[in-house]
Amino acid sequence: MKQIFTDLKIKIAGLIIAGTFISFSGQAQLSEKAHFDIAKYLDIYNALFKELNMFYVDSIDVKKTVQDNITFMLRRLDPYTEFIPEEDMSKFEVQTTGEYGGIGALIGSGTGNITITEPYEGMPAALAGLQAGDVLLEIDGVDLTGKDASYASEHLKGQPNTKVKIKFRRVGEDKPREIVVERKRLQINPVIYYGVLPGNIGYIYLSDFTTHSASSVKEAFDDLKTNKGIEALIIDVRDNGGGVVEDCLEILNYFLPKGELLLTMKGKFRQLDRTFRATQQPIAPDIPLAILVNRMSASASEILAGTLQDLDRAVIIGTRTFGKGLVQSPRPLPYDGSLKVTTAKYYIPSGRNIQAIDYSHRNEDGSISSIPDSLTSVFHTSKGRSVRDGGGITPDFVTEEKKVPTIVYYMESDNLFFDFVTSWRTKHPQIAPPEQFVLSDEDYEAFKAFVRSKDFNYDRQSEKALDTLKEIMTFEGYFASASEEFTALENKLKPDLNRDLDLHKDILSDRLAGEIMKQYYYAKGEKIYSLRDDSDLKKAIEVLSDKNTYANTFSAQ
Repeated sequence: MKQIFTDLKIKIAGLIIAGTFISFSGQAQLSEKAHFDIAKYLDIYNALFKELNMFYVDSIDVKKTVQDNITFMLRRLDPYTEFIPEEDMSKFEVQTTGEYGGIGALIGSGTGNITITEPYEGMPAALAGLQAGDVLLEIDGVDLTGKDASYASEHLKGQPNTKVKIKFRRVGEDKPREIVVERKRLQINPVIYYGVLPGNIGYIYLSDFTTHSASSVKEAFDDLKTNKGIEALIIDVRDNGGGVVEDCLEILNYFLPKGELLLTMKGKFRQLDRTFRATQQPIAPDIPLAILVNRMSASASEILAGTLQDLDRAVIIGTRTFGKGLVQSPRPLPYDGSLKVTTAKYYIPSGRNIQAIDYSHRNEDGSISSIPDSLTSVFHTSKGRSVRDGGGITPDFVTEEKKVPTIVYYMESDNLFFDFVTSWRTKHPQIAPPEQFVLSDEDYEAFKAFVRSKDFNYDRQSEKALDTLKEIMTFEGYFASASEEFTALENKLKPDLNRDLDLHKDILSDRLAGEIMKQYYYAKGEKIYSLRDDSDLKKAIEVLSDKNTYANTFSAQ
């Protein structure tokens, strides 16, 4: 289901430095030739566009044409520098603050319907009784037929304490329902779940870095330490794409000595260079600490993990991180727009920058490449351990990344897990809690039957590779002599839905159970269920429970 950022769901992909831009006259530092070139080509562009607009045979969509040109220009830089027009500024503000006025639900569009894909626990939509799978028919009397999810999203949002009337149809019911929901000022809690694990180890899952992340982490930690008496802590930033760096630095303050170097930023102009140090006494200077990361941990998540690794303050567990070592700052534009522009690179305490892709040097065809490990440099942690720049943060304990078969992505794209569960829950009003729930074989067989009843097709990478191989073999003249063997292999790789549903039962069952948990127990329930068989988490518990292993991790080899 195509997800629309509506009331609540956000993932901040970039590192935003809010309110820290130093005022300076950048143009004064440009050469006379640079000034001349800027004026020259802007004049050319302006004159060219006027001529096109006046004399081109068809009418030109001015807004679309200019925005397309801006997008093309920025695409040649890096994927994090982007133009935010006035109409999108509210979304940008929600990304950085996690706050907005609305009902607290994620909206999606699929099969011609506008659907509630995820109401959020404790928010107005959930409290009013809206469920995942509810099809929206009208908002304040306006028929949604022919409208898209963006329209519905904008009209569900509004000033806090105002009311919106929603007409919807629930799965399994013929008669539509109507409810009135009062909008509230909503704040996203980036700490989706926290709790106590075996060995008296605290656990905090941090989904994003917004302007409330540090206070949310502190609130969770204070409860775990004061009321639960934890003796060690795990912070999980897997799949956390980053966000507001100030809150990341505030979290680092909790665990590092006052005055400790945390981060350095260096840009084109020295006026933009900044050095950040811990500014307050830590609240937990000695508690054993582990950080969970994966390849989707980026930006501020990498600053958190990398700084603690460089200062030998936490063990890092998981898979290599994304590798985003660039800093973005918002710059105001005319007509209330904004430019989110890459202004600097950041360096963690050892002096390394972990940027994985060099956007400043493109290949002849315009493509970009990752920095190979052979070209990275060695740096050292505070206790002399060797670490490398480029390519993200390599964990101290590298775990095996789970391989997800192609069929899973196609099922998610076709909403098969979601659609099955919205129907399944009409017959199961109550289920076991996330800590105890087990998907039965009977339920999985029902899911298989549901998938077979749909017009479900999935692309298999092995087939694509085989087709390519056949072309190459034919071109090079080998196919005729190996056609028998090739045909035998081709027959084995033919799509067989029943076989693949059985072959990937464990993974598909897990994804299905996760969707069930989310629809019954929200994001928190889904997270609790996923932790039951989490190899990264088990490794973190093992390391933190063994004082020798934990201490030896920081020893220089």
